[in-house]
Amino acid sequence: MDRKQHWETVYETKNPDQVSWTQKRPSTSLDFISSFGADKNAKIIDIGGGDSNLVDHLLEEGYQNITVLDISAKAIEKAQMRLGARAKQVNWIVSDVIEFIPTEKYDIWHDRAAFHFLTSPNDISKYAAIVAENEVKNMIIATFSEKGPLKCSGLEISQYSEKSILQHLSAQFELIDFKTEDHITPFDTTQNFLYCSFKRKMGL
Repeated sequence: MDRKQHWETVYETKNPDQVSWTQKRPSTSLDFISSFGADKNAKIIDIGGGDSNLVDHLLEEGYQNITVLDISAKAIEKAQMRLGARAKQVNWIVSDVIEFIPTEKYDIWHDRAAFHFLTSPNDISKYAAIVAENEVKNMIIATFSEKGPLKCSGLEISQYSEKSILQHLSAQFELIDFKTEDHITPFDTTQNFLYCSFKRKMGL
């Protein structure tokens, strides 16, 4: 089964309370986004957003230029159904992130739990190149930490420290802040996440 089919199957067969990554309120992501001090017209993209609740809260906070990208059309369909009429305020993109060709430049790139599914050096390099070529200004990437799980949704993942994740991005970005957080899944297990925020280096 290829990557896209895997995620289509997940979202076709499971509800939010049956997947480990569900958060009622993605507080840490929202705090990191707020920390950039961007105005409400900032172009924000949520990578692997699926049917995450982040977009709901961004809309509630008044952000007006939101894009959600996910490899699964079913995940996006679920999010659109949940949002109802508000879904029209969001730009939705169905794409594998490493095949994504942006048509606009983003002020904030947010990725919670997509990057760590890229386990081959080639895929990681493609991801970094897309971010670099897009001239993303600010970025948040959240992955399983070195104390986190080794698998998710039956797939191998890559664990990270703030130093190891920066190695893939240091040519273009500088690390601003990081924190680890225990995420309690809907089935009361604990996953340790690492959140990192980055700013594009001056002159690049």
